[in-house]
Amino acid sequence: MHAHACENASGISAAWAVLATVPDPEVPALTLCDLGIVRELRAQPEHGAQALEVVLTPTYSGCPATEVIAQSVRDALESAGFAPVRVTLQRAPAWTTDWMSEDGKRKLREYGIAPPGPVQRPEGAVPVRWLPRLRESVPCPRCDSPRTERLSAFGSTACKALYRCLACQEPFEHFKPI
Repeated sequence: MHAHACENASGISAAWAVLATVPDPEVPALTLCDLGIVRELRAQPEHGAQALEVVLTPTYSGCPATEVIAQSVRDALESAGFAPVRVTLQRAPAWTTDWMSEDGKRKLREYGIAPPGPVQRPEGAVPVRWLPRLRESVPCPRCDSPRTERLSAFGSTACKALYRCLACQEPFEHFKPI
C-alpha cells in the first residue's frame, strides 16, 4: 500500500471519495458525507510531512456516536493509505439537517425513516413564543400518506421522533429538522 499525498487537490479528492463510503454508526444506510458532518479536509504540515486533517461537526454536542465516527474516519483513511490522519471536532456553527444531502434524505426514506424538511430560519430577532407550535404533516416514508400522528417526541435516538401512519398503520421514525 502506498501513502497518498494530500498536498494537492487530487489527494484531497481521493480522501473525499474514501469518506463518501464511511457509514453512519446509527443509521448505516447513510454515509457521514450524506449527513453533512464531514465539513472540510485540509493538508497540514506535521513533523516534516503532510497530515490530513478532517473537520467533523457532530449532529449535536452530546452525540454518543462522536468517538466512533472519529475512529471510523481515521480507520477508513489510514486503510486507504492516508497517514497521518488527524480529526478535529468543530461545534460552531452547529450542525443542521439542512447540511444533509438530497441523496441522504432519499436513503433515509428508503430505510423507513421520514427525512427532515428544511429548517425555517426567521430573519432578525426571534420572538419568544409561549404557545405550542403547529406541527407540519410528516409524510409516511412507506406509503407517502400525509395522514400521520406523532406518538413520541423521541425515537431510538434524541434526533428522531416516533410517528404512526394513519393510512397504512405502520409506525416510523422522523429525523427531526434542527
